[in-house]
Amino acid sequence: MALLNRHSDSHKGNNGIVLVVAGSEIYTGAPIFTSMAAYKAGVDLVYTASPRRAADIVAAYAPEMITIPLLGKNLDRVHIQQIEPWLDKADVLAIGPGLGNDRGTIDAIRKLIDMCDVPMVLDADALHAIAGQLKLLKDKEVVLTPHRHEFEIISDGQKAEESNVKKFAASIPAEEKVVLLKAPVDIITDGKTVKKNKTGNAAMTIGGTGDVLTGIVAGLIAQKVPLMDAAYQGAYINGVAGDICFADKGYGLITADVLEKIPYVIKKL
Repeated sequence: MALLNRHSDSHKGNNGIVLVVAGSEIYTGAPIFTSMAAYKAGVDLVYTASPRRAADIVAAYAPEMITIPLLGKNLDRVHIQQIEPWLDKADVLAIGPGLGNDRGTIDAIRKLIDMCDVPMVLDADALHAIAGQLKLLKDKEVVLTPHRHEFEIISDGQKAEESNVKKFAASIPAEEKVVLLKAPVDIITDGKTVKKNKTGNAAMTIGGTGDVLTGIVAGLIAQKVPLMDAAYQGAYINGVAGDICFADKGYGLITADVLEKIPYVIKKL
């Protein structure tokens, strides 16, 4: 991977815009981790749509944050109209972390996926929304980032083994699709090619590191990195950042530590 280059005369927005739809009244950290990871990966702008309590916490976290506060405790279909203009501005949609999976939220996720014309990174509750509904991904460009249990849910009970992950990826009716299975050795496949990532460590079981991965992958895609490369490089970057933190802090590392190391890993690469 080479450091992503940009023109000297580029201006705000030329180097990627990510829309993050994440968080709920309970899960207020997820939108922070996803959004900040996209920024740390080098994009110019991140718009973060979250229920109001989470949005307020996101806005207070850092001055870079641009929030879209949604009334209520959870994402719902009533918010679609509010989110749509921001989706029209984005290069990538990252959706799922911390949203919850009540009926209204799942409904809203499906609607946003259906109306989305830009590449998507689906994680967490967005994966629950497409379980049994892969037709929603027809003609889309999408990266799915399940852990092993989530993979079993979206693949109708298949074990999270390389051959099954590859076969499942091939079955997704999207125009371009990648599955990034999060595991001790990550499996990344578009249904044809398989890559594996061995970076990362057991301390990264702490909540939020998957949200960070979602943000990194979305940030790379927003900067025109092809989906398969963005998924593989994102897994590698996230893991190396975690390994650096582990060398310093052991099992006491937190997700914010991993965030801070992302730019250093990308610059070194």
